[in-house]
Amino acid sequence: MTPRTLEYHTRELTKDTLRDFERFFEKRPAPGAFMCWCMYHQRASPLAWGKGPAWRARRAARNRQEKRELVEKDCSHGILVYSKGEPVGWCQYGTRDELPRIGNSPGHRKLASETNAKKPWRITCFAVDSKHRRQGVASVALTAALEEIRNKGGGLVEAYPIKHWGAYREYHGTVSMFRKEGFRIVAPFGKGNVVMRRTV
Repeated sequence: MTPRTLEYHTRELTKDTLRDFERFFEKRPAPGAFMCWCMYHQRASPLAWGKGPAWRARRAARNRQEKRELVEKDCSHGILVYSKGEPVGWCQYGTRDELPRIGNSPGHRKLASETNAKKPWRITCFAVDSKHRRQGVASVALTAALEEIRNKGGGLVEAYPIKHWGAYREYHGTVSMFRKEGFRIVAPFGKGNVVMRRTV
C-alpha cells in the first residue's frame, strides 16, 4: 500500500452514510453520475429517454429519491471512500437481484451460466472525485467491497472492467485493478469491456 493510499478510509453505504453519498454525487464526480445517482444497474430495463435541462433535472430528482428508498430498505449497497472526512470515491456492488440490468444485456445472456452454491454478486460502478483520480481510490473501494461481500456470506463475484483507458464504459473500472484482486477474464463484454470473475 502506497503512502498516498494510506490517507483513505472506507465506509459502507447505509442510512447513516446516505448523506455522505449524496454529498459526493452532488459534486458531479463523473459525466452523467449526478443524473444517474448510480441507479442505472438497479433497474432491469431503461426508463424512457428525454432531452433538455428540465428533463435531466427531473430524471436526477427521481433517481435520487429512488436511491434513498432502496438504501432505506437495505437494497442498495456500495462503498464510500473518504479523505480527511470528505467522500471522494464510490464503488457499487450488490446481488444479481439488486443489479439486474447487466443480466438483461445481449452480451451477458450469451455467457454460459456458472453454477455456484452461494448467491452471485456484481460489482458495477466506480466514481472518483477529479482531485483524487489515479491515486488508488478505486482500488481501495474494490478491496473494501470484496471484504463486505465476504462478510455477507461470499460467493461468485462478477465485474465488467475496461481493457484500456478510452474504452467503452470506463466507470466499470480497469482489468489490471481486478487482476490484482484475483479476478480472471471469462468473456468479452461490449466494445471494450470484459467479464471477470472470482469467488470470495
